[in-house]
Amino acid sequence: MKEIYLDSNATTCVLPAAVAAAKQAMEQGYGNPSSTHATGLQAKAMMDGVRQRASRLLGVGDGRLMFNSGATEGIQTAVLSALCALRERRDAGKRIGSLLLYGATEHKAVPESLAHWNRLLGLNLEVRKLPVDAQGRHDLQALGALIGDTAMLCTMAANNETGVISDLSAIEQLLQERDADAYWMVDCVQALGKLQLHLAATRIDYAPFSGHKLYAPKGIGMLYVRAGAPLTPLMMGGGQEAGLRSGTENMAGIAALGAVLAALEDGSTFRSHAELAAFRARLVASLEHAFPGIVFNMPFDLSLPTTLNFSVPGLSSKELLDLFDAARVRVSSGSACSAAKALPSYVLEAMHVPQWRASSAIRLSFGPLIDAATIAAACARIERCGEALRSSCLLPSALTPSPHDGLIHDGLIQLCVDGQCSWLLSDAASASCVVIDPVAALVPRLAAFIRCQHLTLRAIVHTASPGDNGAARLALLQELAIEQVGDLAAGGELAMGQQRLRRVACGATHVYLLEQRFAFIGTLAPQAIAPLLDAGLVTPDTVLCAACDDSSVCSTVRAAQADVTPAGELQLDAAGLPAFLHQHPDAILVDVREAYEHAACAGTVFEGCEVHSVPLNRLAGQVSEWLQQPQRPLVFFCRSGNRSARAAACLRRLGHVAAWQLNGGMAMAEATHCPLAIAA
Repeated sequence: MKEIYLDSNATTCVLPAAVAAAKQAMEQGYGNPSSTHATGLQAKAMMDGVRQRASRLLGVGDGRLMFNSGATEGIQTAVLSALCALRERRDAGKRIGSLLLYGATEHKAVPESLAHWNRLLGLNLEVRKLPVDAQGRHDLQALGALIGDTAMLCTMAANNETGVISDLSAIEQLLQERDADAYWMVDCVQALGKLQLHLAATRIDYAPFSGHKLYAPKGIGMLYVRAGAPLTPLMMGGGQEAGLRSGTENMAGIAALGAVLAALEDGSTFRSHAELAAFRARLVASLEHAFPGIVFNMPFDLSLPTTLNFSVPGLSSKELLDLFDAARVRVSSGSACSAAKALPSYVLEAMHVPQWRASSAIRLSFGPLIDAATIAAACARIERCGEALRSSCLLPSALTPSPHDGLIHDGLIQLCVDGQCSWLLSDAASASCVVIDPVAALVPRLAAFIRCQHLTLRAIVHTASPGDNGAARLALLQELAIEQVGDLAAGGELAMGQQRLRRVACGATHVYLLEQRFAFIGTLAPQAIAPLLDAGLVTPDTVLCAACDDSSVCSTVRAAQADVTPAGELQLDAAGLPAFLHQHPDAILVDVREAYEHAACAGTVFEGCEVHSVPLNRLAGQVSEWLQQPQRPLVFFCRSGNRSARAAACLRRLGHVAAWQLNGGMAMAEATHCPLAIAA
């Protein structure tokens, strides 16, 4: 099944008509519009036609409209122009405001540009955020208090993370009532094709646009400049764009943008506002069914119908992104420009939403070209994602008291947060479990798993005196509504079915041994286990499970003594994987994504191959079996290659010489159309 792309606020595919227009411009209309011969004149005529169409659609009137590379360049040009004019006014002895004011939810390109040019031009004005209210709209009362001292005001038509539509009319009215002479820039990137614009009828001085947000290619955009507003070229040279933006124009991009604008103008290509709102309602219904307790972080009645921003209690944005990606539904955790930084959304923080929502938000966005079939398919996959989470015990609010037949099994799960690890040991025969070194941040996840699996918590143990003075232990008991559970005294044992968990001393640390298979060593270095080896309590192949996450997953005494660095190439490229599997028919393919990611996939991941689902957090429980066949190839894969790289490196360190990882993960397998890869 093909991917479903729901990240259109980041970028869009290119409209087929735009591809055709760009191709025609490159193959036939390749003239330089500054040339005076016929080929150049034809190119200029095409460019002028696109500009005229854009001017009609945007209501430019007597204003200027120049082509550029996109919104960031447009923002830079607008800010530079306004600040140069402010400096000239100040140098001429005229009063200017002391504030460069921008909305707290603006794209980062705006405050960064303000700070940059403010510094370079030596204006030394104060760059200040204009607060927003709980709905994400600009605080008009705060603006009223500041507008008299504002030299430049930067707001946006619609927010890229939440879709919240600014009350531009109210802002304009305030500017007029206070007779403010501040220059006003409005980021219209998300407005194109979604909101009615008549720029010349407004007080707006500058309005940047970006083509790739509405089915044009990247690298083409526009900047509107109100008639009479100052303009300082960002680039000087050959005098193109009437001297306002030098450099030979991007003719293929302009042609493609022209095709998109033509589609907007004809009114039949894109969906109406009512249709888009109906699509959003269907998505909302499926999200609410899939994720009980979901919270939407934007007001529907004040937002674009193409954007949803939500958080799910108990689930991080990374977990949700991985889940959606496994189902081949492409969403994001916020602005694409900030996604790699893994920080809470500054947009949601500005709206004063609870921290957990700002840290775990997901943005789902689609464009006006979407159709009903795509929405239906997206809804089905979203609901499948919810089922995958329920089957993996990750939706505590949806858990039911009925038993899950066959769900309980022997297992060892490693949960980590901020470098700290908790371990949960479960036993199928006794339907019981033990938690080792609980971490407060992991308590909800531990409790949800224990409840969902209908396990009896037999003990909570620590390898050392807990730094939180037992707060995590108490919180876990409260989550499970248990007054008290057992502990293990020094030298004591706890029976779990046929297994025995034993506590032994190793220096100042308590080490917990599950037979000779596993040793929970807390923060001890693996080399410090030597006395236990000498005493015959562990073997060279006992798996060592630490309470800190150093990316090694687990170790063994043998590996610690050998101090092995993974040798040889660990990576297999997707293109070469079929040949590798043909050469090694006994190879085991191991999906180290979380169980819910594996469950969200439709069918098998690799056609004709047996795939084992062993999430990275369960890897420690599986390594002993694999180490018994150190020559049998193991090929680990995940979404991007990060988790599979850790798994392969772990097995190599432990002595498995034939451990590999799929380079780039399923993302690259899909991109290279690996013949074994089946879309989720």
